[in-house]
Amino acid sequence: MPPSASLPAALSSPLGPEPKATARPGGGEPQAVVPPFEAVYEEHFDLVFRNVRRLGVPDALVDDAVQEVFLVVYRRLGQFEGRSSLKTWICSIVTRVASDHRRALRRKSPHACGKAEAVDVDTVVDERAEGPHEHTVRLEGARLLHKLLDELEFDKRTVLVLAELEGMTAPEIADALGENVNTMYARLRAARRDFDQAVARERARDTWRLR
Repeated sequence: MPPSASLPAALSSPLGPEPKATARPGGGEPQAVVPPFEAVYEEHFDLVFRNVRRLGVPDALVDDAVQEVFLVVYRRLGQFEGRSSLKTWICSIVTRVASDHRRALRRKSPHACGKAEAVDVDTVVDERAEGPHEHTVRLEGARLLHKLLDELEFDKRTVLVLAELEGMTAPEIADALGENVNTMYARLRAARRDFDQAVARERARDTWRLR
């Protein structure tokens, strides 16, 4: 389960500005109401935590990646203009931080990425809330999901995670990644195809092992 969403010491004081409207360039009506950082942190902690894991950041680096995401949010929150949802904006930061962590890890150890035994915290229920068999099945399903995601290129993995697991639309993903929306539709189709092929390979391996 994810750690408590209490503020890390590096971000605990000050908490950032009170909610305020961001003015449009050149005047006019304000664009968005910017919530205080503490509220953003509490509301989006789980979103950040689960997606740095889904995007392949190894368990040992997850806490560092989460703190790095919120450090960027803290520094840039006053610049948020409301052109997308706050969730979309934060997801754009998550994808950049996850990509940077994977790239740095790959430089240190070329075979390190894609080997983490990450578990999707959104798919795992506390064992006390269900029977041990159901808990084991759910846990194995979560591990299999991450194993299959590990077989995808990072760009395809990202769009698949945001679309299928976070329920974001192609235009929202395009905003988050700074890409053309048609490119996102094409990449999502390719990601789904590659994921289905990974599932088929895994089933074939299971069939071979049972012979």
